[in-house]
Amino acid sequence: MSSCSRPPLEVADVFRLSGTQYKSAQHRHLSLAQLKVMSAIERCRSAQLGAHHLHCEHCHTDAIAYNSCRNRHCPKCQGSSAKRWFAAREQQLLPVEYYHVVFTLPGEVAQLAFYNKAQMYQLLFKAASQTLLTIAGDTRHLGAEVGTTMVLHTWGSSMMHHPHVHCIVPGGGLDKAKQWKACKKGFFLPVRVLSRLFRRLYMQGVRELYESTQLLCFGELTQTSGFEHAGHFMAWCKQQQSMEWVVYAKPPFAGPQAVLKYLSRYTHRVAIANRRLQSIDETHVSFTYKDYRRKGNNMHRTMQLTCDEFMRRFLLHVLPTGFHRIRHYGLLASKAKLNMARQALHVAPPPEIKNPANESKADSAPFVCRQCQSPMKVSGLRLPAYLPRAPPK
Repeated sequence: MSSCSRPPLEVADVFRLSGTQYKSAQHRHLSLAQLKVMSAIERCRSAQLGAHHLHCEHCHTDAIAYNSCRNRHCPKCQGSSAKRWFAAREQQLLPVEYYHVVFTLPGEVAQLAFYNKAQMYQLLFKAASQTLLTIAGDTRHLGAEVGTTMVLHTWGSSMMHHPHVHCIVPGGGLDKAKQWKACKKGFFLPVRVLSRLFRRLYMQGVRELYESTQLLCFGELTQTSGFEHAGHFMAWCKQQQSMEWVVYAKPPFAGPQAVLKYLSRYTHRVAIANRRLQSIDETHVSFTYKDYRRKGNNMHRTMQLTCDEFMRRFLLHVLPTGFHRIRHYGLLASKAKLNMARQALHVAPPPEIKNPANESKADSAPFVCRQCQSPMKVSGLRLPAYLPRAPPK
């Protein structure tokens, strides 16, 4: 448990103030997954989920720690998950340059993806990973098998639907002789080539989904594009394939530790962090966001939305049940290949550690006293308001 103080404003406050009214007004439009997210965030770290009564034997301080909801969409419940994931990835780092590549869906394709999240997000991972592995494996470019860790984000800074994947890629790979082949310093792969192949692979997958009747379409796309007719849909696909798709390659990270710092901030991020909230009342929510059309210090702006619109935007990013938003491909998906890469780089394998997390004193104990930073003992339990229902006899 962290010893940090509770932020003054939380997303949970918006749901508690206006969530009941919003559920009543939108009861026909909210999915079961969205309703579960709302309920989990409302109850997180409250008496409804139960608590631990704590006692510090050093300074005799008593405290109550309310239980977390552990929902992956909750802004307060990602810290411990991020630490565990971070510790596991730390063992996989190689002493090479790392690159950051972003694959983004264009507007109309993203709108179609909103109605078909499971299929289209899965296709986004597939097309982006195939693009990286294919271009890197081409002898005209790198000629080696690379690895990548991909993280799906479905939001922009203003919480609108903006699906894209962040890819962290080592600057090199194993060639056919199982020797390490590094890319040119400061340059990974040509962005234009990546963009063209990504566009072709993704739209090919969209056509296959349409032909197998796995795609649903509503709203403006149906009215303007006539997707119920195969000819109109194929013409729309051809139009999308003639547009430029955004594949962005950032400069290489400043060493493996910078990669870890980035991953620790991005892997378990949700649509909006509590620290971005500025004010909340019964009708409106204000929060900070980045306007990327501006440059320098002028990028940071403040946006005000009604509570209903804020909740609508937040719930746009509830992922399908069981969908994995962090995935590994190539070298980083195989322990055997990762060991081959270490041998080619003459790097010793990491030591086998049962608990690899490099935790501080505050993190190593389950609960820490805020007064003297000593471990606290559980002196009692408070049961949640709603106990799990027993299975039927």
